[in-house]
Amino acid sequence: MIDILYAPLPYERLLPERAPDTVDLVVIHCTELPDLAMAREYGERVLYEDRGTGASGHYYIDRDGSILCYVDPNRVANHTRGYNPRSIGIELVNLGRYPDWFHSAKQEMTEPYPPEQIAALRDLLDELVVRFPSLRHIAGHEDLDTALVPASDDEENSVSRKRDPGPQFPWSRAYDAGRLGRLEG
Repeated sequence: MIDILYAPLPYERLLPERAPDTVDLVVIHCTELPDLAMAREYGERVLYEDRGTGASGHYYIDRDGSILCYVDPNRVANHTRGYNPRSIGIELVNLGRYPDWFHSAKQEMTEPYPPEQIAALRDLLDELVVRFPSLRHIAGHEDLDTALVPASDDEENSVSRKRDPGPQFPWSRAYDAGRLGRLEG
């Protein structure tokens, strides 16, 4: 069993519960923020006033490999449009395109994922496959949310809304393809 710090978001109890056998997908994200503290701050923000909840993954893995659970995976977290009821969201701390997420000239994602972080992800995935026997698929956020948005520097130009986990993510080292099949939108 791996070491996971349970650190629930303030609104976790407001998120809908779900049966474990309804979970068949893991979605890999990167925070696109400089550190775990800022990711926590973003996760605590209430964005959906009618529900009193915000956007967050279930698990966060810091660069050093430490794992935190912000939302119990038996609840539906808000992390990927259209896929939340069936998926577990895992956020990896990584700069991504921060702080110019939608600037057309700053779409390159250059920060590599440290080996400790990828090892922790593999350990977490191994544990989740046992805990959720219906888990069969894995995807990147960018695979499932392919929407375009106006560029922040030129509204006539469009950029991807989501690019995470991005080109630096080592898919071949990050999971066991014999246990989870790659799902693309």
